[in-house]
Amino acid sequence: MELQTREYKRVTVIRVVGRVDASVAPKFEEALRQAVEGSHAYLVLEMDSTDYISSAGVRAMISAQKALKAKGGAVLLAQPSDRVKEVLDIAGLDSLFQVYPSTEVAVGSI
Repeated sequence: MELQTREYKRVTVIRVVGRVDASVAPKFEEALRQAVEGSHAYLVLEMDSTDYISSAGVRAMISAQKALKAKGGAVLLAQPSDRVKEVLDIAGLDSLFQVYPSTEVAVGSI
């Protein structure tokens, strides 16, 4: 898994490349925690190149969503891969995250 973080005026964007499985979930969770503790209330996860996400990765996303909602913000998903969409759908969590067709649209929605 590779994570690339970018800061914009009102949002943090994290590009997630590769597999988010049990072996890298702690690194993913730490990156989300740092973003949540940062100055922005919104986090966009670019997930078009995310091949797989485990339940541990999904839990980290849910924790970040709860923390950001408390700050008046949210976790937004930009162009999630079919595999990510499938995992969220199977888990019944697809309605928990707003999904956008591109990072630009997600950032522009804030």
